[in-house]
Amino acid sequence: MPHVDEYVEGESSTMDEIVSNIRKVYDPEIFTNVYDLGLIYALSLDSKSCKVLMTLTSPFCPVGDTLYNQVRDACRVSGVDSVEVEMTFDPQWTQEMIPMHTKLEMGML
Repeated sequence: MPHVDEYVEGESSTMDEIVSNIRKVYDPEIFTNVYDLGLIYALSLDSKSCKVLMTLTSPFCPVGDTLYNQVRDACRVSGVDSVEVEMTFDPQWTQEMIPMHTKLEMGML
């Protein structure tokens, strides 16, 4: 499953705000935000409901609950009445899921 590729900046001000907020949620072990790490597998906004499918770098991540709650809170913006965050480990996250622009910033290329 790839990183969220469907999002196009400027198509929805609400989605822009949600993505901006999620980009403020950082994995404390990697020092990169969860969106640009590829931990957000799917993100959708339907009427006033936001749904997120996310993962962690490891099923044993010690801050998993914190990241889950921060992503959920990041989606709570004006105009969104319902937020559903689903955690999955299928497929398990690997470094190949990091988008190219993030790999460049992290010096991985």
